[in-house]
Amino acid sequence: MEATDKISKIMTDNLIKLNVNDSLSKAESLFKKNKIRHIPVVKNDKIIGMLSYTDLMRISFADATDDDGQEIETTVYEMFTLEQVMTKNVEVVTEHTTIKEAAEIFAKKEFHALPVIKYDKIVGIVTTTDIIKYLLEQY
Repeated sequence: MEATDKISKIMTDNLIKLNVNDSLSKAESLFKKNKIRHIPVVKNDKIIGMLSYTDLMRISFADATDDDGQEIETTVYEMFTLEQVMTKNVEVVTEHTTIKEAAEIFAKKEFHALPVIKYDKIVGIVTTTDIIKYLLEQY
């Protein structure tokens, strides 16, 4: 393990993003289809927020099913915009941030994903799971 290993070594760069004007139904679909827990919200490729699956769960019963096991369509998503539900003022890191520095941010904060930016444009995302996998590979 190198103390100088950069976040670009472990970040996900094949990004799934939401545009600020996308619907919460689209967000839920992306979460489930891709089995992910965090999606950056962008406006012209500039990060303006982060939506977590937990954010959606706070406002809905998205996983609710009826007696036949069919998903119940939620109408609560029509009551809110993505911008109202997402986390704003997101902390970001650059591709040159070290893995150790990112781990320190996660240890101090109460979130589990950091957008990675280059020249104000999002180029990746790193999660606590990425850090744990990296640490496990070292042993």
